[in-house]
Amino acid sequence: MSDHISPLATIGIIGGGQLGRMIALAAARLGYRSHVFCPEINCPASHVALTTTATYEDQKALINFANNVDVVTFEFENIPLESVSIISKHIKVHPNLHILEISQNRLLEKSFLNSIDVATVNWYPVKNRDDLENAVITIGKPSVLKTARFGYDGKGQIKIDTLISLDEAWNAINGAPAILESFIDFKYEVSIIVACSSNGTTRCFDVTENRHRDHILYKTIVPAPITKDLVRRIEKIAIRIAKTLNLVGLLAVELFVTLDDQLLVNELAPRPHNSGHWTIDVCVTDQFEQLIRAICGLPLGSTQRHSNAIMTNLIGNDVDQWLQILHQSNAHLHLYGKKEIHQNRKMGHVTQVIQFNNKINPIS
Repeated sequence: MSDHISPLATIGIIGGGQLGRMIALAAARLGYRSHVFCPEINCPASHVALTTTATYEDQKALINFANNVDVVTFEFENIPLESVSIISKHIKVHPNLHILEISQNRLLEKSFLNSIDVATVNWYPVKNRDDLENAVITIGKPSVLKTARFGYDGKGQIKIDTLISLDEAWNAINGAPAILESFIDFKYEVSIIVACSSNGTTRCFDVTENRHRDHILYKTIVPAPITKDLVRRIEKIAIRIAKTLNLVGLLAVELFVTLDDQLLVNELAPRPHNSGHWTIDVCVTDQFEQLIRAICGLPLGSTQRHSNAIMTNLIGNDVDQWLQILHQSNAHLHLYGKKEIHQNRKMGHVTQVIQFNNKINPIS
């Protein structure tokens, strides 16, 4: 008897942002319905899926949600573990609760990676102001102080150098539990997304180079300008992490490529990732469909791409370029349906499709 989840079933998605929206759209292409759980009214995913609007602390709503779906996944990590634990008592959640717990906390994440001999930057746990002083003595300057939890897109972190006092740095993160990481010179920031099914099958998407603006991912370029040997090493690292975690779903692994070609894993994200949006337009199977395949026990699809690509996030008022973008013959525009524009808010993205024999020339 097959243990796959057939089309017409309902995919539960915790979180209603643009990733939830794109998961729901991919599910619909395969004949599935989607049901989103999100505290935000009129969230992007609510435009394309049935939605429960409730807080993550509403146990009754969580149980009702779980009882009305056939499998659950999530679109971001900053969800209370207790909420996911409640849901998982009623229905399968992929990726599992243990992976979510590790990815929520930089201290747990770094400890886990080092425990399986995956290299990271040097780091030091910081619980109080005295720890911070000891950490700086150990790690040195420059270094980066990051909150252990709830950090993304540059939030909850501050660079420590000769221009800032330790008191200023400590106050900047409001005295939250933190981690101090060494600041390194690197050639590239890269990422890879690996999918893993319940039977252990894995598929990797191509390694990408990521460029940031104000600590927010701005451009993703595929393929990354690195050697085949580095690609193989990155794939090996990603698969080892995924299999050790008993992953069912997707895992994005962000890494630094140092000046001497060492690989240091920076962050893990057990979900579709911003650096994988290009897959929608140039891969046989995009990252969102691959997630649906993995959590429903379906065969994983081919990750082969037919073109090179550059994905550019439309951040804040960048979205005002939407009409100009539509005039470009090789550009695929994706808008997230967000009504309010904020300075650092991701409003959409555009993917330039570039034939293999053409020069990569990013949108400025």
